[in-house]
Amino acid sequence: MNIIDLKNNANKESDYAVALGNFDGLHIGHSILIKDMIDEGKKRGLKNSVLIFKNYTKSVVYNKNSEMLTSNEQKFILLEDMGIDTIYMMNFDKDMMHLSPEDFVKNILVDKMRIKLVAVGFNYSFGYKAQGKGDLLAKLGNKYNFDVKILPPVYKDGLIVSSTLIKDLIREGNISKANSFLGRPFSMAGKVIYGKRRGSSLGFPTANMERKINFVVPKNGVYETSTIVGDKEYKSLTNIGSNPTFNNNNITIETYILNFNENIYGKEITVNFLRYLREEKKFSTKEELIIQMHKDVNMVKSD
Repeated sequence: MNIIDLKNNANKESDYAVALGNFDGLHIGHSILIKDMIDEGKKRGLKNSVLIFKNYTKSVVYNKNSEMLTSNEQKFILLEDMGIDTIYMMNFDKDMMHLSPEDFVKNILVDKMRIKLVAVGFNYSFGYKAQGKGDLLAKLGNKYNFDVKILPPVYKDGLIVSSTLIKDLIREGNISKANSFLGRPFSMAGKVIYGKRRGSSLGFPTANMERKINFVVPKNGVYETSTIVGDKEYKSLTNIGSNPTFNNNNITIETYILNFNENIYGKEITVNFLRYLREEKKFSTKEELIIQMHKDVNMVKSD
């Protein structure tokens, strides 16, 4: 798979099919769209591609650090697994934000990428103030000689699958349902940093994770997780919250990795969230907390 920065490069070799969208989370709806683009492109003898912005468009448009479901590194791995030939990358800045819909199509899709087929979702928008919709894209396709496929919404459990819905489910702690919409476990990646080391004093040393990007954070509580360290995956428990037993105020993400005793401070780990186990609770004594932690571990071991 090739990753090409369009700032200083342009496709001069082959005609391409492309899937367009933010693709935050690369959920099951995105997967259907991308698979359809790959299959249709194959029929036409086109290489396949996806256009991704390096930064999150909503963060620029609304001038705030919006929460995300996936980092670009996670997207790269998922897209390669889907069979993508080329990922085109661009920075979404003020200049890009002010491009008219037609300028975006002509300057980027046609002149830089040599697109002959574009696949988008039913609610795709593009260009300045999101003025461009699917019908305009189709008209511009006729003008600039490329075809457009607009895929209808994907439903699951009577709901339209969307990144916004999945984020809401995660914030509610409904991890199982969020994962069914994603098509895989929701995961966070980040570096292990030093914490207060209370877990070690309780017999349950935890990895305190600093989020790599502004991942959406599940609601406070204890979760069954699996943790990837290097190329190995381990059963784990993750607590999100303020550790009320110790009267903390800051929200932390702390993971106890079963059957693991390596020093991983400064290393990057990935935590996959599997299911919500219980709410965060303030215990009267440390001994009560230890008893509950043993119960939590046994629940994970029994799976």
